[in-house]
Amino acid sequence: MTQPTLNYVNCPDASGGHRMAYWQWGQADSANVVVCVHGLSRQGRDFDVLARALVEQGAGRPGGLRVVCPDVVGRGESDWLKDPMGYQIPAYAGDMLAMLGQLHAQAQVKTLDWVGTSMGGLIGIGVCGQPGLPLPVPVRRLVLNDVGPAIQWDAIVRIGAYLGQAGHFGSVQQAADAMWAISQSFGPHTPEQWLALSRPMLKRVSDAADAEWRLHYDPAISVPFKQATQESTLQGEAMLWQLYDNIKAETLLIRGRQSDLLSPQTAQAMTARGPRARLVEFEGVGHAPTLIAADQVAVVAGFLLG
Repeated sequence: MTQPTLNYVNCPDASGGHRMAYWQWGQADSANVVVCVHGLSRQGRDFDVLARALVEQGAGRPGGLRVVCPDVVGRGESDWLKDPMGYQIPAYAGDMLAMLGQLHAQAQVKTLDWVGTSMGGLIGIGVCGQPGLPLPVPVRRLVLNDVGPAIQWDAIVRIGAYLGQAGHFGSVQQAADAMWAISQSFGPHTPEQWLALSRPMLKRVSDAADAEWRLHYDPAISVPFKQATQESTLQGEAMLWQLYDNIKAETLLIRGRQSDLLSPQTAQAMTARGPRARLVEFEGVGHAPTLIAADQVAVVAGFLLG
């Protein structure tokens, strides 16, 4: 079975810089690049199923396909920041520009697509909605997975209730069960699918063979998130709509029909303004579709490769 390679890029910050990890699938010198960016408390291996499918289906394209799945700083194999206030969307977008610059230097990028789940979609809106950014090429196709410029306050409160609690677990299965208790909105998964999604979410507390497990991310990613208020969220919404209206990429909007984060009203508005996104909803799923189910993979792959 195809496996990704782990790579790093050095990114600047006010504290002397940090390394961001990214997982690369497919043909390393391909000019056709798809960037997949995960949600707030997740990491790049969330996209294993989608990345494999894209690489396999894209193998027949001239030059193949390169799928790149970063671990946003503070998550996965990436560094933790010295200043937790750096855990915000504008800084994440800067890291993505550094990564894309490195990818372009390694092998020229001629087509660039973006898949963003939740936070990864907000980063994508920031990257695609600012025409002057130093991208190798403009983003051609953009997938926004259950996120838009307006985010429901109740969902922010729900996520804030557990974000930052890294926990200690006696086994991977125990951790998977605990994560499932707060993640059932992701929709139906087999036990095997959920365990596969859960393993990359964990790290050993120490090097001891019998050490407990903890969640992969820096608990301090919660610091700026928990400082948000309803007022500041509404102020940010206006700016995000402005960025969204600037997007030129062909856009697919995915929504879990039971999502508490992306309202039906916001989703419909996104189809009528800016890039006029094509909307696809999945029944029995809330926030956010994991892009593992065959029908979800087919929709994304068809959009990107069609």
